[in-house]
Amino acid sequence: MNLRDFLTKLEKKDKLVRIKKEVSVKYEVANIIYSLNEKPVFFENVKGYDFPIFAGITSNRDIIAKGLGTTKDKLLFKLVDALRNPKKPEMVDKAPCQEVIIKDPDIGKLPLLFHLKDDGGRYGSATVATIKDPDTGRNVSYHRLMEVGKNKFTARLIAKRQTRTTYDKLDCDLEMAVCIGNSVPIMIAASLGPPSGVDEFSIANTLDKTSLVKCVTKDLEVPAESEFVIEGRLTKELDREGPFVDLTETRDFERQEPVFVVDCITHRKDAMYQALIPGRLEHKILMGMPKEPTIYDEVSKVVECKNVLVTMGGGSWLHGVVQIKKKHPDDGKKAIEAAFNGHKSMKHVTIVDEDVDIFNSNAVEWAMATRFQGDKDMIVKPGQSGSSLDPSGKHEPGKKTLTTKIGFDATIPADVDKSRYDVVKYKKVDINDYLR
Repeated sequence: MNLRDFLTKLEKKDKLVRIKKEVSVKYEVANIIYSLNEKPVFFENVKGYDFPIFAGITSNRDIIAKGLGTTKDKLLFKLVDALRNPKKPEMVDKAPCQEVIIKDPDIGKLPLLFHLKDDGGRYGSATVATIKDPDTGRNVSYHRLMEVGKNKFTARLIAKRQTRTTYDKLDCDLEMAVCIGNSVPIMIAASLGPPSGVDEFSIANTLDKTSLVKCVTKDLEVPAESEFVIEGRLTKELDREGPFVDLTETRDFERQEPVFVVDCITHRKDAMYQALIPGRLEHKILMGMPKEPTIYDEVSKVVECKNVLVTMGGGSWLHGVVQIKKKHPDDGKKAIEAAFNGHKSMKHVTIVDEDVDIFNSNAVEWAMATRFQGDKDMIVKPGQSGSSLDPSGKHEPGKKTLTTKIGFDATIPADVDKSRYDVVKYKKVDINDYLR
């Protein structure tokens, strides 16, 4: 479903809040989004800017499922299918995202937010970026952008991710286009992180029809129905980026990052700006949930995988729970190794049986309490490449963060009386029969 139709549908079902009062981009918009628990919201009147702001369209699994035309219980398998069966998008000559073309851009006219005090500056965060690698082709991902000049951002490029890898191997500027105001399929596809050479826009097109158009000034393609497209170049100039709050709700430190020079901005005539507050629900879900199908695929190669959850308690990035149908004594440990291959930034993973509800943290903890012994059911992997988002990791400038990864096999042990591990169940009666 395209973005505008989806917003209309949400509003008709009373799932979207419309704010008519004038609001400021300096902390106020972010605080309102937070106070609404990130329920979809539309700000009609943004002080000092010509564009309205919306947010919240990927803030929970139910909303995402609706945006992808499915249900929450089938969401994982919809994403797995799209990863396995990407379809090349159709190219169009004319597109809504290019109704207005600005070749002398001033990013000060965009309603970028100040999210929190002590942030490095105004940020774009719902920023779907596309580049082309000379060897592997198109890549689509997220890069937060901090305003540093009239036509300049600094862009956070994470080591060993595709944009950074491409940027580092070139001795010239790297063209990049950043799309703001996108459909749920595009937002999710850009989060998935498939293998190098797999096109995220083709994944989006499998989730729902996604037409592309050629950029005005760059050799890049972007979704035709985006609200804004920022066309520019990642230069070899470095400047300050950060501080900025990240997934773990702790403040990421200041870095030197590439300067993204903006050469052109295109947008719809009645464009809407998309906001996404850092460290909260949308940020977490867009980071964590798209790793579930990649974990599922890797685990399915070695055991029968039933379901996967990247948990909110782990910052929606560092912790995972994998549900398997255990057939052999070592299936739990096989699943641990495969899960870490499916999400290389994950720090801890717990493997449970199919009778354990992975969406119920009490049930997962119960499995740990009753089915796990630390001396034989735990795999410890010290000195592993980890996530820069983990403040407890070993961080050295210019080097990949190191961490100790741990896998917990909380499945029923082999060669035991499995009836001892069954949860007993009472029979529910109609209490009214006893109150008459």
